[in-house]
Amino acid sequence: MPELPEVETVRRGLNQLTLNAEMTGGDVLLPRTIAYPFSIEEFIKNIQGSAIVSWHRRGKYLLAELTNSSWLGVHLRMTGQLLWLNQDEPLHKHTRVRLLFENNQELRFIDQRTFGQMWYVPGGVPVESIITGLAKLAVDPFSPEFTVEYLANKLQKSRRPIKTALLDQSIVAGLGNIYADEALFKSGILPTTICTELHESKIEPLRTAMIDVLSASIAVGGTTFSNFLNVKGVNGNYGGEAWVYNRASEPCKVCGNVIQRIKLGGRSSHFCDQCQN
Repeated sequence: MPELPEVETVRRGLNQLTLNAEMTGGDVLLPRTIAYPFSIEEFIKNIQGSAIVSWHRRGKYLLAELTNSSWLGVHLRMTGQLLWLNQDEPLHKHTRVRLLFENNQELRFIDQRTFGQMWYVPGGVPVESIITGLAKLAVDPFSPEFTVEYLANKLQKSRRPIKTALLDQSIVAGLGNIYADEALFKSGILPTTICTELHESKIEPLRTAMIDVLSASIAVGGTTFSNFLNVKGVNGNYGGEAWVYNRASEPCKVCGNVIQRIKLGGRSSHFCDQCQN
């Protein structure tokens, strides 16, 4: 699933390529991809004639501000891709939505697993009232509000393993499996550590590690362990730099100990039991 760095990479690419061009129409090949409005005809009618002013990111959501004061929301979920293409490009078999622009360009939403969604939010309507998942999001790791005090307050209320808690979008927005593993390694914390038992001296290193690993991944265009592509169809490069994620049975880059892999909350967790305690 694309996480914060991948979604941020897409956002930056969209802001470079898609702004100010008028949308001339669209084509919805999988109707359930459009979460709102419920009428596909209404969705196409509403976007037609508008242009994108700017793309924003909230957690793993992408939000396009449109010229008519409305919004277009996108969540890539597990396998979603947004590609900026010429309209003459052959259709990929997993194409779900096509947003058509002037100059024969289009923004194509490809989604193999079909969990991705799009929303159109009319002007004057609170975005959170339509894209209800936004209201449940915690602060972003790059927000000034993401302080040591904030993180400590959130974690001290949880009896879950720290790895499981970090995947909760009501604790920190945008963090997922890859970067939770990486941040825990960088801060020297075992993923099985119960939040209430986490020593307060570990909170600041954990906060710093989260920001550092997310920043490092954004700098190289995200991670490609499955099928992530940026808007130009290019893979991310962070995978080769990972400290522990997807490196089970390989030697730790710091101490040489074998990287372990366990299941926590149904998700794989990778760690070094020498460097993390």
